[in-house]
Amino acid sequence: MWLDGGNTGGAYRVGDTVRRQAGPWTVAVHGVLGHLRDKGFAGAPRPLGFDAEGREVVSYLDGETVGVRRPWPAWVYAESALDDVGRWTRGLHEAVADYVPPERAVWRGGGEWAPGLVIGHNDAAPYNAVWRDGRVAGFFDWDFAGPVTREWDLAFVAFSWVPLHARRVVEAEGFADFAGRPRRLRRLLRAYGWEGDAGDFLDVVRARVEAHADGVRRLAAGPGGDPVFRELVERGVVADLDRALVELASFTV
Repeated sequence: MWLDGGNTGGAYRVGDTVRRQAGPWTVAVHGVLGHLRDKGFAGAPRPLGFDAEGREVVSYLDGETVGVRRPWPAWVYAESALDDVGRWTRGLHEAVADYVPPERAVWRGGGEWAPGLVIGHNDAAPYNAVWRDGRVAGFFDWDFAGPVTREWDLAFVAFSWVPLHARRVVEAEGFADFAGRPRRLRRLLRAYGWEGDAGDFLDVVRARVEAHADGVRRLAAGPGGDPVFRELVERGVVADLDRALVELASFTV
């Protein structure tokens, strides 16, 4: 059964597994997922190798997703979701704190691991979340997992869940509580256990969004550019990120 949603390739459910096209980064990602399995971390799929067609195989995370619905269901923006996601992100970072990836590991978003970094999900947004009984239970689509600082990974979570994206984008997704965003950001940071200043954290969010826009441009550029990311550029995704940066310049907490 084809699973709806996603921008970077189709995924298919076969029984209690999900199968999708593998990439050069898949072995590295499966290494991280295997470490999380061994740590007893429940909020991620389990790696199950490759099938006869060369597709990666991971366990299916049972639950409800937003899929292709627009606007998103109201439960995406529940205050409790901020608590769930903050705790999930902190749990992930603690679980991978002792993980050292193999030398020359390939990550889709690039980068190399070094002491002090963790392997973040890097795309833990509502469109990659699974809900059970009204609570966020975990995240799928780990293609962009890779080495980052904890705050860099958390910054994308905040951008996606507070949310801090451009107003026109989040309005189309069903968000309307713009006056409440400073409160929502502080709640997410508390749930994670962030001990720094929320204003300083906003600087990290701005840098993260700028890097995200630059990364999509880079992956789409040139005759050898990834067609998936060329389509994202053509659909205005980068323009929306640029707009978000303009709006974030005046956002305060």
